[in-house]
Amino acid sequence: QVQLVESGGGLVQPGGSLRLSCAASGSIFRIYAMGWYRQAPEKQRELVATVTSRGTTVYGDSVKGRFTISRDNAKNTVYLQMTSLKPEDTAVYYCNARLERPTGTQFGSWGQGTQVTVSS
Repeated sequence: QVQLVESGGGLVQPGGSLRLSCAASGSIFRIYAMGWYRQAPEKQRELVATVTSRGTTVYGDSVKGRFTISRDNAKNTVYLQMTSLKPEDTAVYYCNARLERPTGTQFGSWGQGTQVTVSS
């Protein structure tokens, strides 16, 4: 079993910055990729950013140029640095990990979510 624990959410003014962290623990053989998704009220969950173990990143169109994802493989931790925040960035942010078993099969795991509110 794998646990993902997020931290760093909160209330910030428009134009401000926040840094989210997510640490994975438990029965981990190999983490292929980690990332962040978000879900605003009455909207579908959407991709924010992901990063593979080799450092390949993918960003959602709405956050390109403002958010930066990074990863510490030794600590099984992923970070999301968010800058120039806008009210439309308000959402619950979920950490996601794609893991690999010794057999080679992959599975996913989700964190419990952390609230980010951008408001004056």
